[in-house]
This record gives sequence, C-alpha cells and structure tokens, in this order.
Amino acid sequence: MANFVEVSSSQQFEDLLKKAGKSLSVVHFYAPWAPQCTQMNDVMAELAQDQPQVTFIKLEAEGVPEVSEKYEISSVPTFLLFKSCEKVDRLDGAHAPELTKKVQKLASSVAPAKGAEPPKEDLNDRLKKLISAAPCMLFMKGSPQEPRCGFSRQIVQILKEHNVYVNGELLGGLDIIKEMAESGDLETTCPKAVTLEHRLKSIINKSPVMLFMKGNKEVAKCGFSRQIIELMNGSGVDYDTFDILQDEEVRQGLKTYSNWPTYPQLYVKGELIGGLDIVKELKESGDLQSVLKGEN
Repeated sequence: MANFVEVSSSQQFEDLLKKAGKSLSVVHFYAPWAPQCTQMNDVMAELAQDQPQVTFIKLEAEGVPEVSEKYEISSVPTFLLFKSCEKVDRLDGAHAPELTKKVQKLASSVAPAKGAEPPKEDLNDRLKKLISAAPCMLFMKGSPQEPRCGFSRQIVQILKEHNVYVNGELLGGLDIIKEMAESGDLETTCPKAVTLEHRLKSIINKSPVMLFMKGNKEVAKCGFSRQIIELMNGSGVDYDTFDILQDEEVRQGLKTYSNWPTYPQLYVKGELIGGLDIVKELKESGDLQSVLKGEN
C-alpha cells in the first residue's frame, strides 16, 4: 500500500510528514520483538485501506532513537498523529478501537484525493476480522462500560461474573448464555481469564531472582536499568529479567501490586527487595550476594 510505509531514518520521517502536509499522518513506534506491535501493524494496514488519504508510518523505536527521544517514546506500541508536521494526538498501548476512533475523527476533515475511492473489503472478511479481533468478542448495543439496552446489560454482567474468554466461536445470545451459566457449562466451555494478580505472581516466581527493568540483560534501555544490571552481574548470582517495555499491563499493574512506583524492581524468592538505591546500599554494605541467594 502506497500510504502505509516504514521509515528507517529521521530524515525520511520528516520528509514524509512534510509531504503529507495538512493531511493526517499516523506514526506507529514499534518493536519487532513485541507481539502486540505485530497485531497493531495489522490494524494499521486495515486502516490504511479504509483511509487512503491518510499516511500510515511504521517506525522501529530503537532503530531511530533520535525520533523516539524527541517525542518521549518510553514504551511500545505508541502512536502519534500529525497534521502539518505538528503532533495533534497520542495513544499509548495496543488499543485498536481507540486508534480507529482517533484516525476517523482526525481524518474526517481531510477531503480524499480526486478520483480516489477506498477499496471495498469483502463483508465476510471484515466480519471474520472483527470476530477474531479479541479473545472474547461480544456484539451488543453500547459498550461493556455503557450497555444501551437491558439484554446487553444482562449479558455483560454474566460475562464479568464468569470472567471468560471465547476464541472466535459463536456461543449464542442472552438466553443461551443464561442457560450455560445456570448449568455450569459456561465455565467449562470458556476457560477463565487469568487475572492480572495471578499473572504478576507467575512472572515474579518464574526465577528465584527476578528483575523487572527497561530492556534485558543484554540491552538495558535506561540509565537506572543499566546500573542495576552492572551490580547484578558483579554479584555472580544467576537471575532473570522481564522487560516492562514489552507489556504495558505488567508495567502499570506491578507498581500497584508491589506498592513501588518506579523501575527497576528486584524480587528474590517472590519477595520485593527494592529498586536501584536499595541494591546499591546492599552492595556497599556487603549484603547483596547473600540477599540474592535468599540467605537474609
């Protein structure tokens, strides 16, 4: 698609914004190792078909660091929307409906190029994409936050109580869901979603020594993470890392779970030790190695 391109330099990025002029440009700051970025690239491709007058740009955040730093990109995926080379909106995270809404709103004031007609997508293909857009997809009046009829309100409540996932298969309407809930079949048909707390505990206990940071052992992506990696490597104790830039849910959720608002965060045998300052203090006192081994 001519209106969906990838850039590999700051000059190419600036040239594309200038070329777009007053038309909308949507920039996806992504990382090739992040699955949510791959999913959002598919969303961008679909939007590019629907909005041929809009320029859609993929930019690898780590590959063009000067642009990422200029616009304070600290996590992926992040989307910036431009008009006349000026940033007009921003979206952090993999939120396809919100991105679509922003693009439609900002693109609506831009007239399509003469003779340009959006390609028509086959209805069946579009429906399949919608059905598979999320593990649990409910077609209803309104949204889960604001149902707009009694039937929608009831089915949302049932699904919330049972906390289920459905993978692309039609279960039925309200009556069917009610029957399945009453008989107990709903929970056996649809496995329960993993709660965020359960997921955090699982990641924390993945290794006896677990470090949550920006980046990983090989490539630290901020100064604080770089410093703590040096201290950890010097201890001689084996440890594992989790890159919070890959997962916004973990990044935000762990701050609440641990009641520790910053990163990096170090855990030993499932217990929070602290951040960089604590690790520095342990190193200076000579206690770091014994704490990492779980002896203290």
